Amino acid sequence: MNTQEEYRLEQILLLEDGLPENEKKGPYTGDGSVDIKGQRVPKSNTGNWKACPFILGTELCERLAYYGIAGNLVSYLTKKLHEENVSAARNVSIWTGTCYLTPLIGAVLADAYWGRYWTIAAFSTIYFIGMCTLTISATVPAFRPVECVDSICPSATIAQYAIFLLGLYLIALGTGGIKPCVSSFGADQFDDTDPSERVKKGSFFNWFYFFINLGALVSSTLIIWIQDNIGWGLGFGIPALFMGIAIVIFFSGTALYRLQNPGGSPLTGDSSLLYETPNKTSAIEGSRKLGHTDDLKFLDKAAVVSVDENKNGDFFNPWRLCTVSQVEELKILVRMFPIWASGIIFSAVYMQVVMFVEQGMMMDKALGPFSIPPASLSAFDIISVIFWVPLYDKVIVPIARKFTGKEKGFTELQRMGIGFFISILSMSAAALVEMKRLALAENLGLVNENVPVPLSIFWQVPQYLLLGAAEVFTFIGQLDFFYNQSPDAMRSLCSALALTTTSLGSYLSSFILTVVALLTRTGGKGGWIPDNLNEGHLDYFFWILSGLSFLNMVVYIYSARSYKQKKAA
Repeated sequence: MNTQEEYRLEQILLLEDGLPENEKKGPYTGDGSVDIKGQRVPKSNTGNWKACPFILGTELCERLAYYGIAGNLVSYLTKKLHEENVSAARNVSIWTGTCYLTPLIGAVLADAYWGRYWTIAAFSTIYFIGMCTLTISATVPAFRPVECVDSICPSATIAQYAIFLLGLYLIALGTGGIKPCVSSFGADQFDDTDPSERVKKGSFFNWFYFFINLGALVSSTLIIWIQDNIGWGLGFGIPALFMGIAIVIFFSGTALYRLQNPGGSPLTGDSSLLYETPNKTSAIEGSRKLGHTDDLKFLDKAAVVSVDENKNGDFFNPWRLCTVSQVEELKILVRMFPIWASGIIFSAVYMQVVMFVEQGMMMDKALGPFSIPPASLSAFDIISVIFWVPLYDKVIVPIARKFTGKEKGFTELQRMGIGFFISILSMSAAALVEMKRLALAENLGLVNENVPVPLSIFWQVPQYLLLGAAEVFTFIGQLDFFYNQSPDAMRSLCSALALTTTSLGSYLSSFILTVVALLTRTGGKGGWIPDNLNEGHLDYFFWILSGLSFLNMVVYIYSARSYKQKKAA
């Protein structure tokens, strides 16, 4: 073997010419974006903030529709379908988890086949059909159980459940299909190769979440009030109408949109990742090349030329040899894993809004002559988000930027860590309120009475406000992190992976509820979370979640400190 061969065997061949091309300036975008006809798009009259009102308006109406169903679903299950508290909470958690698991379907279709625009269009239609089906199930008397007579509450028939679940899970498929695409589609409107546009992307994620919660605010106040006081048919019909409006708004902005061509998904590629030719641009359409990193070195073997390949000069067989960008894409996914996993516990904590509602049902709901629906208290969560988003964007970021020198003030990882800490405070506040409520129930002799305790429901406000603040830091930071750190051709998929933390958090919440119920129901007692919460210990449940959140934060801090950022232009 000659010296040249020995040298080549010892080196990892970087089959790419360094880092991506330098940022370009010109009349057209430099990130490969096109219009609806597949033509290159000029910067001056497309994308940027000009296209965002249509995307933000779509998200506003879609979130109003979603939370119009999700926000009070536990009440519908207990009051109209006559389910028990634990069963209703578990079913809501499972459905919510499904809503955040189905994004994987939409992400793969968007990245590999349809692109984000057409994926949003297709799944929005499915979403609307599901909304209409659910409205019919709540409106037609034959499709729901009869009302309770005294303490006798007949269960829903199999047919009634089937119609209800058909509508509910069509919604889960529809909302899941568009979830990973809308935020990424909005971020696509800003050219990554233009520094003046790139800095606006972080601000877009803040305002995107702002509009999510603006829609949720309307749902948690007006829509829930209609459901509890006028009727569920109208209460579900209005969200269905707004979903139709969302579809109209989305298509109205078509001429202004910048589209990214689908570049392939790792789920649809070759077994050796994706083949890339050794020129200055990535073989994956719309992707930038990635620089080599020194960690996870065992994966670099995929880019090492073997003895046989060296002799034959066969350097580009995708079944045997990968480019550095392909290896780095896999490294990115591996590095993201502990950050992704940390979001699961946070999402399980966030799912306790359902238990906040059940806690509120056993408190004094009076506000003068009005009775406050317990689910409406979630409006304070949303008000907190609406307050914190502009404060963070306009005040906190400029101040933090002076100290950190970072264009976003905090890194995405720092922002998420702050949110994890605030979530601990939220669960602790909920536990303290429940301790006070149970003490009052015992003092008044109401432990064995399934009646609300004369403690104002507004004692729940701090836990909702803290949860909203935690959302602003964690969920928006998560959106920004998974979009910016993902490989260009996997942005929908990585956004979907971020959403699966909510899904798995919902399933974890359901699992914890089930385990707590099984372990604490002894001697004929109802356990910590019985139908009569005055006999239970919901405070213990909140303290467990607070402890889990603390342990999760410790693990997250370790993972975040060792995380290596993506190296791309």
